[in-house]
Amino acid sequence: MPDSDQKMIQAEQGNIRPMTPNNNDPMRVFDNEKVEIYDQSHVSFESIPSRSYTAPTEPKPHRGLNARHIQMISLGGCIGTGLFLNSGQNISEAGPAGALIAYCVIGLMVYCLMTCLGEMSTYMPVSGSFNHYATRFVDPALGFALEISAAATIINWWKPVMPDPAWSTIFMLLVLAINLVGVKLYGELEYWFALLKILIVIVFIIIALCVTTGGLGDQVIGFKYWSDPGAFVNGGLGTLNVLLSAGFSFMGTEIVGITASEAKNPTKTVPRAIRNTFWRIIFFYIITIFLLGMCLPYNNPNLADSNGDPGTASFTLVFSLAGIEVGAHIINAVILVSVLSAANSSLYTCSRTLLGLAKDGNAPRFMGNLNRWGAPYWAVIISSIIGFLCVFVSIYSASVAFVWFLSVTAVSGFISWWGIAVVHIRFRRAFKAQGRSMEDLPYKAFCYPWTSIIAIALTTFVIFGQGYTSFTPTFDAVNFVTAYIGLVPVAVWYIGYKIIRKSKLVPLKEVDFDTGRVTHLDIEKDKEMDEILPWYRKALSWIL
Repeated sequence: MPDSDQKMIQAEQGNIRPMTPNNNDPMRVFDNEKVEIYDQSHVSFESIPSRSYTAPTEPKPHRGLNARHIQMISLGGCIGTGLFLNSGQNISEAGPAGALIAYCVIGLMVYCLMTCLGEMSTYMPVSGSFNHYATRFVDPALGFALEISAAATIINWWKPVMPDPAWSTIFMLLVLAINLVGVKLYGELEYWFALLKILIVIVFIIIALCVTTGGLGDQVIGFKYWSDPGAFVNGGLGTLNVLLSAGFSFMGTEIVGITASEAKNPTKTVPRAIRNTFWRIIFFYIITIFLLGMCLPYNNPNLADSNGDPGTASFTLVFSLAGIEVGAHIINAVILVSVLSAANSSLYTCSRTLLGLAKDGNAPRFMGNLNRWGAPYWAVIISSIIGFLCVFVSIYSASVAFVWFLSVTAVSGFISWWGIAVVHIRFRRAFKAQGRSMEDLPYKAFCYPWTSIIAIALTTFVIFGQGYTSFTPTFDAVNFVTAYIGLVPVAVWYIGYKIIRKSKLVPLKEVDFDTGRVTHLDIEKDKEMDEILPWYRKALSWIL
């Protein structure tokens, strides 16, 4: 370093002797103001004030999500219209036992994925989450393809219930305003949305237990319907059908990893949410499906209804057995909340994915601009425009165009899950290749590498097995295209990026583990914050 640079320090106290600059000692200019030059030989580093100049840094999203927000967002991502409307149809297609097996398998897969994502997002809570990790740990082309796939899932929330254009516009403008204000309002609304859905599920479980044991209704049901008409429908093929649709119901759980970059204490809040995912899956999905299969026979004609009518939803049917005739109105209100919550989360996810694309240089830089609340306003606006277009295509198009849209988003969700597991294996291999200590990880994935392997195997099976009906009894070209069209855009994005950018696999020893990572100081700070909490708050945090 030149001598002139060695002599340059900024001082604010009188114990440092100023030195008059000459032609060989250039002046430092910051914000159009000259800064005096001082002779370093007359001062120790201990005497330099802590309020020294720091270079401007790139604006970052505000960390406005508290522990309670992260906890409820992780719950809300698991509970949606897929559970309230589609669970009965799943039982009609596979039977009570077949549906239960399918949800257990998908629940295991989701838990494996969440532990993989939790390890990476707590160590490196950056914008873009697993899509950014793919760019950094594997190949920029894979990161680009996964980011586009994740952004495409914004269409998902219009699938179950489609209001008329006026209501669609009102809802979209409301969700747009929420996401423009900033992450704190988003987190607060998701907290209350999730709380309402959780309360409804808890009430349902209590009522269903009373119905099946004879406490409500006119008979003790027990396992009656598992014997007549039976526990399975169409054997293994019926279970496979439910395996696919059950996976769609679980989509959204990965949002916990995306929120890590805007969480106040990601080293504590994210692992806590991941750790409890297992119990939430059991409670809110497995127990619910089990009780639905106890209370309703699979040949109930209302269960096969797939038009989204809350009056024939499985939850409503159980309420009717208990003598609660307002069940349809309750479920309708919950569906409205679920749609708004899904729209809110999808727009948040899509905008943060576009933000990650901009930061990685794969999208225009203006998409990374933040407003005073820390929201990427251009990314939010562009994401909402995509949403508006999808709504009106679905309303006014009588063709199969929107069905193909939905197929693309559904497959994109599974591809994103597959990417999480693949990237995690690469993350661990690079971590080991660079000789880093496992103690540096704030959270470690359970049973590595088996969690990643199980997730890869199951997601691959679902992605390629979903279109089996197009091959039986004879080949159906339309069904084949509808089932697998979602793979085409991802392949095009990946190959196109490889050709244009000429990207290569990132060598294990060149993987960047330092930019954006948490430090030991961050971890110790989070521990200190936990230590000052009263005992009942600590106990509650483990339960929730």
